[in-house]
Amino acid sequence: MAIATHAAAAVLPSNQSNSPWYTDAAATTETKTTATTPTKAKNVILFVGDGMGVSTLTAARILQGQQNGNSGEEGYLSFETFPHSALVKTYNVDAQTPDSAGTMTAMMSGVKSDAGVLGVAENIVRGDCTTVSGNELITAIELAEIKGMSTGIISTARITHATPAAAYAKSADRNWEDDGDMPTAAKEAGCEDIASQLVNFEANLEARIANSDVDGLDVVMGGGRRSFLPKDAAFNSSDALSSVEGDRTDGRDLTAEWKTRYPAGNYVFDQSSFDAVDASTASKLFGLFNESHMQYEQDRGNDVAGEPSLTQMTSKAIDILNNNSKGYLLVVESGRIDHGHHAGSAYSALTDAIELSNAVQAAVDATNPEETLIMVTADHSHVFTIAGYPKRGNPILGKVVAVGETEPTNAADGMPYTTVGYTNGLGFHDLGAETDADAVYSKGNQAGRADLGSVDTESSGFHQEALIPLGSETHAGEDISLHARGPGSQFVHGVIEQNMVFHMINQALDLLTGE
Repeated sequence: MAIATHAAAAVLPSNQSNSPWYTDAAATTETKTTATTPTKAKNVILFVGDGMGVSTLTAARILQGQQNGNSGEEGYLSFETFPHSALVKTYNVDAQTPDSAGTMTAMMSGVKSDAGVLGVAENIVRGDCTTVSGNELITAIELAEIKGMSTGIISTARITHATPAAAYAKSADRNWEDDGDMPTAAKEAGCEDIASQLVNFEANLEARIANSDVDGLDVVMGGGRRSFLPKDAAFNSSDALSSVEGDRTDGRDLTAEWKTRYPAGNYVFDQSSFDAVDASTASKLFGLFNESHMQYEQDRGNDVAGEPSLTQMTSKAIDILNNNSKGYLLVVESGRIDHGHHAGSAYSALTDAIELSNAVQAAVDATNPEETLIMVTADHSHVFTIAGYPKRGNPILGKVVAVGETEPTNAADGMPYTTVGYTNGLGFHDLGAETDADAVYSKGNQAGRADLGSVDTESSGFHQEALIPLGSETHAGEDISLHARGPGSQFVHGVIEQNMVFHMINQALDLLTGE
């Protein structure tokens, strides 16, 4: 919980409040408000399925149904039953096909920006630390803190990765996750790495915003422990996989700094310590469950010390944040949907999308629809396709079997093909029962056609064919979807710019009133 000591409207820098991205979106929100009686929310939960495009939703919906013994096409993911939805344009200011840093910056600040930068306006020069000053944007998370609300950020990726970091960091490069990732010039110029900005969130916000008095992020959970620990084996966690877990070159142990700053808080790093946290009394929760990204949902059982699911983290966060009578803003990212697609593994991407649906349902069950706005969206899509003419109920991960047929349909080259596939990437690999999609990166590129006649394409280790050979499958540029329920959800309709997400959050919470 934080205490607002002044009108929050005064905190927006002119480069943000005067940006055409911001003013146009704000005017659109005002127009919609005059047409519909505005409904205010006490809480907002924003779910972001990283890379969760429309084809991913369709395929995940079908897979979920088939896992439950149905044909699949007739089902819905939990949030697809929400009453309001919109299509969202995802391009960055400088990129037709976007990245997660620019897209999440738009959703968190109300201003579209460049690819590869975090929490800063488009005048930034990526990689040039000196251009950050004067281009900083205020995020919805920061405004919620100033307003006195509780705040939380969750991700199954590294918590310093682009999507979660855009909620709290200002950086000329999304890759500056710790000081070991930064060029010497940036460090000499005084720029702060992303992990350090997370631990120093409270102090940094108070330094930037005159007369503000906040108490910092209340819940932070994800992976990425390496960016918080020194590059010294003496600081390894009990479940470290590398001989030296930490990546910091400045000798700082940021987990120790966080515990010193918040002595009543709970720092956790495995399933048992997570389970031991009493949400009814916890004031702060900081969880770093893996050296790098958290596990794919289907690989989670193989984690050395155990780690919570996205659903478990979401439920715990809501229980803790609910202790604040002023309400909360919670941002939840399912980061590994994106990673599954990059690895060319539809199985991993879709099963993580299903887990996001489970987490959303847990949030629905734990909140009052009259006081909590829940929004579910993505940052961008992927070049993931559903093709051919498979019959109803055909396994979504299987080979195409046409209507009226019982055997796979052959393409013009005489070989069968799968319903789902990728335009580019590493291409076909059969890793059998492997559940870690990233294992494919050691196998090399095999783009193009392969004879799948004797291959189990529904196995967890199957990686779909790709047309264009690349070291990793890429994002796509088409629109993604936004689904909403609760106070203010009636403004979610039509085709909108991505930065409108911030303005819808602001509309629901009155973040700029300071009251």
